[in-house]
Amino acid sequence: MDRLQSVINQLKENNYESALVTSQANVYYLSNHYTDPHERLIAIYVDTAGNPLFILPEMEKEDALAAGWKGDILTYKDQDNPWVLFQNHLKDRGSSPDTIAIEKEDFSVARLEQLKQAVSGAQITDATSILASLRVIKDKKEYTILKQAADLADFGVKTGVEAIKAGITEMEILAKIEYELKKQGVREMSFSTMVLSGKKTASPHGTPGQDKIEPGDLVLFDLGVVFEGYCSDITRTVAYKNIGADQEKIYQTVLAAQEKAIQEAQIGNAAGKMDQSAREHIASQGYGQYFTHRIGHGIGVDVHEYPSLTSENDLSLQEGMSFTIEPGIYVPNVGGVRIEDELFMTKKGPELLTNFPKTLQIID
Repeated sequence: MDRLQSVINQLKENNYESALVTSQANVYYLSNHYTDPHERLIAIYVDTAGNPLFILPEMEKEDALAAGWKGDILTYKDQDNPWVLFQNHLKDRGSSPDTIAIEKEDFSVARLEQLKQAVSGAQITDATSILASLRVIKDKKEYTILKQAADLADFGVKTGVEAIKAGITEMEILAKIEYELKKQGVREMSFSTMVLSGKKTASPHGTPGQDKIEPGDLVLFDLGVVFEGYCSDITRTVAYKNIGADQEKIYQTVLAAQEKAIQEAQIGNAAGKMDQSAREHIASQGYGQYFTHRIGHGIGVDVHEYPSLTSENDLSLQEGMSFTIEPGIYVPNVGGVRIEDELFMTKKGPELLTNFPKTLQIID
C-alpha cells in the first residue's frame, strides 16, 4: 500500500482527484499481480480519498488476492461491461471525480470513449509522468530482483556464445539460448531475443533468421529476461574465427565509448553527459553518423522505461536509478557492434549488474 499512497500523494500535489492505471507494468507495480490482460480491462482506480479499487476479470480475483491486494475489488465476467460496472460502483460510493488521470500512451481511443461515458463530465488528464517518477528510484528489494534478472541475461549471452559453431544458424542459436533459460525457470524474455550475424549486425533492430554463421562474421546478441516481474537487458558482440581491421576498430571504439559513458554515471551528474561522452568519442574516430540511437534507457518493470538517456536529458542521476548504457556503431555493408550493460546507481557510483566479458572475443 505504500506505493498506492505515493500515487495518492502525487495526485494531491498535482491537484488531480483520481487516476485510472491500466498499463501492465504499473498495475503490477501497484498490486504485485503480474498478468497479461490481453483485450480485457485490468485497472487500478485511485482517488485522493483513498480506498483504491482493483478492476479485473472474475477469473483473476484469487490470483490478485494471493499476490497481496488489500483494497476493494470489482470483478466482471466476459459477458459483462466493466465500464458500466465501474460507473455503478462510483455511484454507490457517492463519488463523481472532477478529474481523472490516465496513462495516455497506454490508453486506446476506444477505451477513452468508454471512460468518458463512465465518468461523464470529468476532465481527463495524464498520469504518465506521475507514475514514471515513482518508479525511477528502486528500493533494495527491486535491486535484488534486477541483479538476479541481470545474472540470467549474462547466462543467456554465455549460452549463445558457446553455441557458435560452423554452419549453425542465428535461429538455432536463439532457440538454444531460450531453451536453456527456460530450464533456469525463465518464463518469458523481456523482448524478442536478437542474434544477428555478418552484415546484418549493421541493423540496430535486425531480425534473426536462417543465416548461417560464417568465418569473419560479427555475431551480435541482444537479450533480456523477465524475472519476478522485472526486466534485464544486455548486448554483446563477438567475432567468429577472425576479424577484419575495420571491424576491430569499430569494436574498440564502441568499447571505449561505453567506458567513457560509464565514467560519467556519477551521483548528481546530468544524465545527458553519458550520451554526450560516448557520442563525442565515436565522432572523434570518424563514426559519428553511425551511432544512430540514444546511449540508453531506464529499466525495471518495463525493459524500456523512464528516463530516456539522450544528450539533452538534464535529469540528475540519483541513488537507486537503474538504466542501460549501450553505444553502437552500425556501418552498412560492413557490420555493427553494440555493447550494452545494465547499471544500478549506488552512493559510491554505478554498479554493473551485467558482467559478461566485454573484451573482444574471437570464437574458434
